[in-house]
Amino acid sequence: MPSVLVTGAGRGIGEATALRLARAGWSVFAGVRDVAGRERLGALDGKVTAVQLDITDEAQVAALADQLPEELDAVVNNAGIGVLGPVEAVTVADFRRQFEVNLFGQVAVTQAVLPQVRAAAGRIVFISSTGARAPVTMEGAYCASKAALETLANVLRVELRPWHIAVSVVEPGPTDTGPWREIHAMLAAMEDGMASAHRELYAQHISGMLRLVGALQTRTVPPDVVARVVQRALTARRPRSRYTAGSQATAMVTMNAILPTRLNDAVGARLLGLR
Repeated sequence: MPSVLVTGAGRGIGEATALRLARAGWSVFAGVRDVAGRERLGALDGKVTAVQLDITDEAQVAALADQLPEELDAVVNNAGIGVLGPVEAVTVADFRRQFEVNLFGQVAVTQAVLPQVRAAAGRIVFISSTGARAPVTMEGAYCASKAALETLANVLRVELRPWHIAVSVVEPGPTDTGPWREIHAMLAAMEDGMASAHRELYAQHISGMLRLVGALQTRTVPPDVVARVVQRALTARRPRSRYTAGSQATAMVTMNAILPTRLNDAVGARLLGLR
């Protein structure tokens, strides 16, 4: 029975991935931050072992090695957060928090489990975002962290080649997870946290973003769509370096790659109604 560690497994994409792999016969170690997530996963499937894991907690990351088998067939680095706001208005502290979770936490977990992944000649999957290659206005911190994560994956893929460790990136688009269901509240909190001068300067951006996310909420895909792609990355004979998850994700990345930069910028501005 192959084994896998899935971080951020308490909800959303991580939970869907943990359950899908468990039902496919994997021994799943599900990294969760709270007791509720641990109990829910344990009740849903006997093949899932919940592991207390905040990927920014050095002690919890260091304890991973003792909670996992000597040979680990895969790690799915899924845990992440999203900081919203125009670059000018996002504090440096919030930028650091964004990268602490979405980049440095991924590095810490990967380093911690690599000896066991190497012993199994296993695989590493990073959950990124279409925003890494098709950046979204008002999501600069988040998109930058995901772009950095993909660069890290590109380097790892070559560095780990001698041990036959495959490294893949999965890029979801809008997905029906907690953050997308709560996006209006998150945008309201973002606006409340901005200085009054910034709220005035970016009023048009904020109203445009509210309209855009309202339209996108009706097009989100279930988390299991992403989980299915993760499973493919873990089981394909020749795994690809990069996967998009869902037709909308593919369209977003393809459009960004094909259109000239100036046209992409114009499309992004138009979507937000920017003059």
